Amino acid sequence: MTQIGNGNARHRVTLPDGTQVTLAWAAITDTGLRREVNEDSYVAQAPVFAVADGMGGHAAGDFASAAVVTRLAEHGGKSAIGTPEIDASLHRAVQDMGRGAGVTDEGSGTTVTGAAIGTISDEPAWIVFNIGDSRVYRLVGGVLEQLTVDHSIVQELVDAGQITREEADTHPHSNVITRAVGFHEAPIPDYRAIAVEAGMRLLICSDGLTKELTSYGIRHFLLANQNAEKAAAQLVDAALGNGGRDNVTVIVVDVLKVVRPEPSGDLELDGEGGESARA
Repeated sequence: MTQIGNGNARHRVTLPDGTQVTLAWAAITDTGLRREVNEDSYVAQAPVFAVADGMGGHAAGDFASAAVVTRLAEHGGKSAIGTPEIDASLHRAVQDMGRGAGVTDEGSGTTVTGAAIGTISDEPAWIVFNIGDSRVYRLVGGVLEQLTVDHSIVQELVDAGQITREEADTHPHSNVITRAVGFHEAPIPDYRAIAVEAGMRLLICSDGLTKELTSYGIRHFLLANQNAEKAAAQLVDAALGNGGRDNVTVIVVDVLKVVRPEPSGDLELDGEGGESARA
């Protein structure tokens, strides 16, 4: 388990075009009730927020997830990053795993999912990325949306119409993923760009959360707590209360304010008529 970055109640990021984005975030990880070792790792350090869920045995899984978040954390403190930087970090992480003599000899790997602040066509955007079955969700206006698509056997069965989403949660192959970072293969993330909007909330989590909570339960706890730290804590507590069968890691990120530079003066966009807002 590697944890990089601390919660932050208010942090301002200034993008290259002068747009100012104010964020708040919190991150929590827990070993769970049935695992001996926590193989999850995370980085929560603007402009990048990511969760990695290691595989390949206790030491190997921990080594793999740590390699990924450590490389991504090298971008901490920058104003923005894009897909080339993320790709490069993941490739370096695979190289780092290859140097883990005695730890990763039988193969190791990790999922990774996250969101990084960047720009698309000179507009501020979240660059959402994932490999594996860890997930990113967006909450806006009370509507929860899963932004990532799982790379898993059961997701392929759902897409093919062979099983329902509900059946996937209890399928015997629910833990089998089809893509990972590591195992001596080039990492291939899926990317999605979404607008950075004041009042939006992102949830980045390992499958230790989604094994225990439905989307309805996740939405409930995200809506019930305006404070990111309280929301993250209640999500983890609920996962443990429902069985805690796996390591569980969550990062909650709130966009409090977006201020864009304008020739006639700053235009301030927020969720509640000039006040900082959270979903």
